[in-house]
Amino acid sequence: MANHKATKKDVRQSEKRRDRNRYYGKTTRNAIRKLLALTDKSEASTELPNVVSMIDKLAKRNVIHKNKAANLKSGIAVHISKLA
Repeated sequence: MANHKATKKDVRQSEKRRDRNRYYGKTTRNAIRKLLALTDKSEASTELPNVVSMIDKLAKRNVIHKNKAANLKSGIAVHISKLA
């Protein structure tokens, strides 16, 4: 790492961004797990928009790729539609 003020600042900023992105990613993965664990279709349907929103935000922030976001949302929707 170069000893320039701007470089040091960039390192600090990237560490903050990394921590923030890891937090958002982990929170979203936990929300997906909780949603997939639900057995009641009406409860899962009410929770679905919140989880989809979280996934979209991850894709918007480039934490995950937009195609991965689409695949996650599709898989969750299929899972919920199969609930009795």
